[in-house]
Amino acid sequence: MHRLARSGGTAALLRWLAGRAEGWAGLVGPDGTVLHAAARTARAVVPDVAGLVAESANALTERGARAYSLDTGAHTALLFPLSADDHAAPMLVVVTPRPVAAGLATLLADVVLPLALCRQAETLERRRRRVELAESRGREAVLHLLMTGQLSIAQQVAGALRPRLPDPVRVCVVECSGDGRDEVVQVCVDADGGRSWIVRCPVHARHLILVMPAQEQGREAVPVDEAVAARVGDCVVGVSEPVPLADTGTGYRQAFHALAAARELPTRHARFGVSPDPALVVGPAGWQWANELLTPLLTHVPRRAQDPGSQELAATAASWLAFSSHATDHLKVHRNTLAARLRLIGDLLGLDLHRLADQAALDLALRVRATPAPVCTPEPAPYATTGSGTRGAVRDLDAILRRPAVRDWADQQLAPVLGSEETLRTWLRCEGRLGPAAAELGISVPGARKRLTRLETVLRRSLLRPPSARYDLWLALRSRDLAAA
Repeated sequence: MHRLARSGGTAALLRWLAGRAEGWAGLVGPDGTVLHAAARTARAVVPDVAGLVAESANALTERGARAYSLDTGAHTALLFPLSADDHAAPMLVVVTPRPVAAGLATLLADVVLPLALCRQAETLERRRRRVELAESRGREAVLHLLMTGQLSIAQQVAGALRPRLPDPVRVCVVECSGDGRDEVVQVCVDADGGRSWIVRCPVHARHLILVMPAQEQGREAVPVDEAVAARVGDCVVGVSEPVPLADTGTGYRQAFHALAAARELPTRHARFGVSPDPALVVGPAGWQWANELLTPLLTHVPRRAQDPGSQELAATAASWLAFSSHATDHLKVHRNTLAARLRLIGDLLGLDLHRLADQAALDLALRVRATPAPVCTPEPAPYATTGSGTRGAVRDLDAILRRPAVRDWADQQLAPVLGSEETLRTWLRCEGRLGPAAAELGISVPGARKRLTRLETVLRRSLLRPPSARYDLWLALRSRDLAAA
């Protein structure tokens, strides 16, 4: 009995009792609801539980008894409250053939305490899991707010949890193997002394996201990414540059690209190389261009209260550009809802979101809008609004890409693949799809995937998994082609 209570809990004890009683055993609530039940055979007699409980409750109250038995034809029903003092406590009900086996009533009286303890332990375990789930969802919500730039709300929500959000931060992405994410969480906590904000990624089931203080704990301390990679033999770790807390989204993209590079390294960890964000080099002309492009979206007023507003649509666009179809997991919406929002965004902006060129333009505009204005406006702006609407703003992207600072950025992005751009150009020309790119290159799909995987290692960027660097690479190639023309 005690072995079953420790290993199998309530369900195992009830199955054992049903076998000993050669009948039916169950836990029943005060309203007659069967909470748990077990029967020795499929043809075992199932009693009128609600009637038995009602009759026994009256009898136990009137007589002040601790148990109740009732003969029902060829069977006897034995009822034992799990708590004599709590009228809301469930009741153990056992139905056994007559005559009742010798010692069965004593056995049932003895099993009441282990059964009550098992039920209490299971109730506490369910509550613990609900608390863990609530905390996990809370951390996920804070990360989502940080990704969308809502810093003040994120800090308010994070105030009830620990640790405090650091600023500035490094973002770390840990890729675990199999179902070992919970064990790696504890390794991460031990590695940095609980200073990091740890979130189970809602998009990638094997990823952990750490928002860590930008400064290491001490000169002699082993960096967290190296410590985790060394202690967990089958995980891969990517870490961003130090970024302000408000730029957590940028840090996440950098860490994800570093993760792609780390997969091919023997150390299984990598830090993002120094590379400016294109939003930092477009200058004030880029700020005005992005503002003109996004104005229809940012000023959108929904016709109905339940329809998404401008802020929700902008967050949807950013999530979809970063995570592709996995944005449904990130935003917690149905795929049909995501598709409807994307159609609305495309109509508002006059973009074809199936085209990589339009995706790259929207991604750049959103990133420019998310960049602090002083960074984007260090010099007088030669760009003037054309007044031709959104489509004009899309055309005017070429004027932004011709800027000397953008050309320098493009050369830096493409330097690792200088002279071997055929695969990359073909893949981008085919809208980032492997099948058409492989056909145009005259190779198999696995062969094209291997080429792109090698390019990931050279570029130290993720190409095949979102968030992908394909938007930056499309912009860089377009800037180079415009300069060559």
